[in-house]
Amino acid sequence: MNELIRWQVVDPNSGAPLDQQCGHVEAIVPIATSTIAGCEDCLREGSEWVHLRECLTCGRIRCCDNSPRQHSTAHWKAGGHPLLRSVEPGESWAWCYPEELFLLPLDD
Repeated sequence: MNELIRWQVVDPNSGAPLDQQCGHVEAIVPIATSTIAGCEDCLREGSEWVHLRECLTCGRIRCCDNSPRQHSTAHWKAGGHPLLRSVEPGESWAWCYPEELFLLPLDD
């Protein structure tokens, strides 16, 4: 089960906080993260991925838009799950598809 993270909207270039809110972060609840070490759809199809993302609604792992099959975006379009986060080592950001907002964890 992943921990519940508080997120803030930031400028994607500078990381500076913006005076904006994401209307979808309140819907995030702790979820069971997938134990699969790769894009679930790519593994099933036999395709390759570039970077991995976790859906913050269901915890499933999909590939990024730099990957040939862009499964994270397809997952959002098919299921309407609005938020994802990077699961790449050293990265701790999230993205809101419907509002096109970049988010970083809020330091307590």
